[in-house]
Amino acid sequence: MDTLELLTTRRSNKSLRAPAPDELQLDSILQAASQVPDHGNLTPWRFIVIQSEAGKQRFQAALRETAITLNMGEKTLEKAERVGKFAPLVIAVIASPKEGKPEWEQQMSAACAAYAIQLASQVQGFDNVWITGLWVNSPVLQREFECSEQEKIIGLIMIGTADKPGPAEPKNTDVEAFTTHW
Repeated sequence: MDTLELLTTRRSNKSLRAPAPDELQLDSILQAASQVPDHGNLTPWRFIVIQSEAGKQRFQAALRETAITLNMGEKTLEKAERVGKFAPLVIAVIASPKEGKPEWEQQMSAACAAYAIQLASQVQGFDNVWITGLWVNSPVLQREFECSEQEKIIGLIMIGTADKPGPAEPKNTDVEAFTTHW
């Protein structure tokens, strides 16, 4: 798969199972994420890799606690159970801004790192999905991930092997609908 094909065919897939990337593949995924633009080599992000059985149980418990703490009801509690079991590997991407530089630029760098994780996973044959929603604003997950006051969870990247194929068609084929030429 060449680079342009990767960029134009990557799609999210929530139907994931084992196997997940092995140690060497995971290292290359994290290496790719570390190469994104970051405004002066600040490394304004960090990653939490959730793959051990104990880590997965801790993550699932934090999702359940989020639904209960925020009093989101039974449907959200059920969703928390599903999200906790989406994939055999989860990488939480945390924007960790450094003082003296624009915070928004550093958050964008963290978002680029999350996307690089998706692309590096895809090129190695793994599907993935970037989860946000109420989970990234969860005070429970922020506590579990030891986030400082300045840090923000940018996303939870779920990675695994496709259990069933995701959508194959391109998302946006009419680029003129959102492009202005000068």
